[in-house]
Amino acid sequence: MESLDVVERGANVAKRDAGTSRHARVGRFIPSRLVAVRRYTSTSSKEALLEDLPSHPGITCLSLNRPQSKNAISLALLAQLRESLEKVHFDKSVRVLILRSTTLGSFCAGADLAERRTMSQVQVAKFLADLRDALGKLENLPMPTIAAIDGPALGGGLELALACDLRVAGRSVKKIGLPETSLGIIPGAGGTQRAARLLGPSKAKDLIFTARTLTAEEALAWGLVDYVSSPDTTGFDRALTVAETIAKNAPLALRAAKQAVSRSEDLALETGLDFERASYETLLSTQDRLEALEAFRAKRKPVFKGE
Repeated sequence: MESLDVVERGANVAKRDAGTSRHARVGRFIPSRLVAVRRYTSTSSKEALLEDLPSHPGITCLSLNRPQSKNAISLALLAQLRESLEKVHFDKSVRVLILRSTTLGSFCAGADLAERRTMSQVQVAKFLADLRDALGKLENLPMPTIAAIDGPALGGGLELALACDLRVAGRSVKKIGLPETSLGIIPGAGGTQRAARLLGPSKAKDLIFTARTLTAEEALAWGLVDYVSSPDTTGFDRALTVAETIAKNAPLALRAAKQAVSRSEDLALETGLDFERASYETLLSTQDRLEALEAFRAKRKPVFKGE
């Protein structure tokens, strides 16, 4: 059973931080919006939690909440992440999911190496299998997903972002990369595969072989991220703007479009075209399609309900 806590964020923080550069602030990242936090009744601290934005219906945040370790992926965080992904997968009220950190200056520093040193080989193997499963769940969510990167995204952190449909980085972010070869390993949670599909094999090899880290603007030039925030805003602010643009469209059409585009990587062209056509035809009789036609006739904005 869940309880609903509504937290007003932003007004007091704005007063406290007046005159301070937004990117220079360190600590709790509190967007200037109402956020409804779906917290479990358990008293234990949540390291990954779902948060609704009541002022932005249809947009939900999956927030990493382990600020003391820059959201390094621990066993607890991973378990909670998988649980949250299973919940949101079947929530038809969610039109867009934003993956973010609760703390400005952080996104995800990758695996928790301090915890890793205490784990047996069997435990490490299980952790990697569970991480692969979690990223697969994230990638296969039916709704569009956006990673809001407001701090270093390294190793498993970047692999997490690569499993999202879109990536948005704060302009001040300086470290985005897959540095595993400098640690004697390779990306082990999909980095070699998803980076190659996104960037092409040559650029993926360059990124991984050199273990280089990119700034937000360099990552944009590489095609590793899709948007970079303006100087006076955060990655989350920009991600929310993108999410608002997406969420105003028909939910069933968004889900069908995501599925069709995702299948394009696996199907031959003619088979993909057949799949696209079948997906298109299922939308013709939906209430949202009829609403769109009526709204066009009446010269008003459509009101989509996901039906």
